[in-house]
Amino acid sequence: MAGSTNTQFAVAVHVLTYLAGVTDAHAVSSDELSKSANVNPVYVRRVLGPLRRAGLVRSRSGVNGGWELAVDARQITLEQVWRPLQGTQPVLGLHGPDPTCATGRNVQKALTALDRTVADAVATSLKRFTVHDILDGQPEAAQSIPMTDG
Repeated sequence: MAGSTNTQFAVAVHVLTYLAGVTDAHAVSSDELSKSANVNPVYVRRVLGPLRRAGLVRSRSGVNGGWELAVDARQITLEQVWRPLQGTQPVLGLHGPDPTCATGRNVQKALTALDRTVADAVATSLKRFTVHDILDGQPEAAQSIPMTDG
């Protein structure tokens, strides 16, 4: 089974959880975050940029600079992390069919509508959990909880 090649959400959750676990209230460098997440520091900054614009993190420059949470981890839902990173990118990996093919146009139209439905369902599911829940390991226990509509 093919996996997603977009790791921004996973890296974002990782670094936000790392920041939530910092107990001495210091800003954490992109280098430190990148080592923990096993990615390039530039990638960490690219991931954190939209989250800064969303008001979830802030950065300080200088010798003691780095990243810190701008909001308590209990208040940051995973949906708030996912939406700015996902944007309008398709969740289902849509392709571009031949525009002259009637079947292709119909399939594309249907899948585009379905993609928005799936994206909204993902966001609704992620709204149930916070960064603090990840820090505490709570979503693992929630895997057995059935989802209901409503």
